[in-house]
Amino acid sequence: MVNRITKEGIDLASGISNYGNYARLQRLFARARQGEMLKIAFIGGSITQGSLASCAACCFAARVFAWWQETFPKASFVYINAGIGGTTSQFGCARVYSDVLCYEPDFVAVEFSVNDEDSPFFLETYESLIRRILSDPCDPAVFIIHQVCYRNGLNAQAQHAKVARHYQIPSVSMQSSVYPKIRDGGISERGISPDGLHPNDNGHRLVSEVIIYFLQKILEESGPVNCSAARGCGQHDIHTLPRPLTAVSYLSAVRICNDRQPSVLDGFWIDTRPRQGLWDVFKHGWTAARAGATIVFEVKASEIAVQYRKLVNGLALSAKAVIDGDEDAAVLLDGNFDEDWGDCLYLETLLYHGSNQKHTVAVTVLPMAKGQESAIPFYLASLLVSSPDYA
Repeated sequence: MVNRITKEGIDLASGISNYGNYARLQRLFARARQGEMLKIAFIGGSITQGSLASCAACCFAARVFAWWQETFPKASFVYINAGIGGTTSQFGCARVYSDVLCYEPDFVAVEFSVNDEDSPFFLETYESLIRRILSDPCDPAVFIIHQVCYRNGLNAQAQHAKVARHYQIPSVSMQSSVYPKIRDGGISERGISPDGLHPNDNGHRLVSEVIIYFLQKILEESGPVNCSAARGCGQHDIHTLPRPLTAVSYLSAVRICNDRQPSVLDGFWIDTRPRQGLWDVFKHGWTAARAGATIVFEVKASEIAVQYRKLVNGLALSAKAVIDGDEDAAVLLDGNFDEDWGDCLYLETLLYHGSNQKHTVAVTVLPMAKGQESAIPFYLASLLVSSPDYA
């Protein structure tokens, strides 16, 4: 058994936020003991990606993957890190197949609790994501990680934990384990997170220790069992998922990039540059450099969002998005970012729980701001749509 108390005095057991149902994990442990080849995946935001870790091996996901390798030396493992900085579970719904499920993973850890907001909307997008993973034919074991903003203790755990409990998914929380030590002065915030959000190497180590403690606890409870002897009756087989908590409108979300021809392409040009890996996010979209440039899509969907680039330097063009010609309901797509951590792949929701019918989506570039002599072109990365027809 791994030590329950860290060298900083954190009780790792306090990080267990939901015990859930262990059956899928226990079946996976049995397969690992037998020496099978297993795929271990992580999906989330910048913390999963490894932001502020000094090297890829120092991020919490890589450390947890190393635990699998060390614990089951007879097995072979494939590591899948699908963390993308600044993204939410809404985008996760649209990319989970291409970035994770297409590889047929055996274990999927999900982390979006500091990027999602504490709201009913993100309860729905998060449930859509979790339900899609659980219902995939590859039948992965799912594990939830609630990260936290170390400067104030905030996250979306209140919403995400509802999903964890409803689907009986084992979960851990940094809000109930690491953060209290910072709040009470037992650990220096800057000692584990230079910006109050992203962990440094020490912070990533603590996150991994909370996760590994729970995985090890489940492993030791498992013993040499088969799936029929696992705790409970299974962490939900594909055909026995409970009724959803929400409308799960993003269950069938898809992402439209420039491999699909828009109905109007006036002043936008197609970005044909090759993408250099998962984190090269500003590719495969459309660019426009003049006011009045317009791109129009025709889609059948009940949920529509546009994804575009926000720049930190304040010199980008902006645009407006209009659905079905309703100019009075036009949505501003501000190409300038008011944060300083880097350019943002921003997702703006245009239609939520709308009618599931054919819609037109027009994006038009606006004139430069008053006094602005030059501007960086507006970059439209994708359109996100969801419809029951796609399920």
